[in-house]
Amino acid sequence: MSPVLRATPAAAFALALALPGSRPPATAQTQTFRSQVEVVRVDVLVTENGRPVTGLRPSDFEVLDNGVRQQVAFAGLEHMPLNVLLALDASDSVAGAPLDHLRAAGNALLDRLAADDRAALVTFNHLLALGSPLTPDIPRVRQAIGNVTPGGGTALVDALYAGIVLGESDVGRSLLVVFTDGADMSSYLRPQVVTDTAKSSDVVVYAVASGRSGRRDTVFLRDVADRTGGSLIEIESTKDLQQTFVGILEEFRLRYLLSYSPHGVPAPGWHRLDVRVKGRNAVVKARAGYQVGS
Repeated sequence: MSPVLRATPAAAFALALALPGSRPPATAQTQTFRSQVEVVRVDVLVTENGRPVTGLRPSDFEVLDNGVRQQVAFAGLEHMPLNVLLALDASDSVAGAPLDHLRAAGNALLDRLAADDRAALVTFNHLLALGSPLTPDIPRVRQAIGNVTPGGGTALVDALYAGIVLGESDVGRSLLVVFTDGADMSSYLRPQVVTDTAKSSDVVVYAVASGRSGRRDTVFLRDVADRTGGSLIEIESTKDLQQTFVGILEEFRLRYLLSYSPHGVPAPGWHRLDVRVKGRNAVVKARAGYQVGS
């Protein structure tokens, strides 16, 4: 049976730990980060005129770590296993046609995963539920999507926190796709806790909000997505959800994975990252930085 927990900080922590082999996450009270970093990885999306740019090499990128230029060692578009996590709103408002659209969108995304990719499902209303842990058993995730039953309120903040921590629980590139169509009235965690966790995470967050989402929540989702180098996508109708989910996955596969060994910057504290493409009028999206020490 899937864990179902009341939406509290302890529940988000417990749900994150429900994945076998997961690392202890940052709690709502205390965040603990690695004391030193040998290699930094940064997922980067490069676009021109709204289209992803391919064919770039390490020498095409400039990475500044706290203002200090770094030597980029790797800038690949090559396939490596993905961890794709779905955090789906299962509140009262998704009953009926929106739920049908949501199930179709989740299954369409799963259809496009490679054999060595993994997926997971978290659902949320006023409760958090782990529909499926991170697994290569895609039929299991598909079955969990089919079992979603809507009801209750919306604990978006708590669910997003649990999804980010689950995404940090295994090796590979992690993509978190979160969908909501309502205002958060049930979370216990403060949004600032989640944004602080997100800005130091390797997980890239793409948030999808339908037309009924509250203004406060879309601002929060945009902040989290921007900090991780992802995006907020606002849609008028859930009829567009399938195309949106598939588009997110396709775009994520076209992101570059940069890596470098930090030099010339003190280790402890917050490291601000600035990523640019030399000699091009390109738009670059990447996470805001990373944390070293407590």
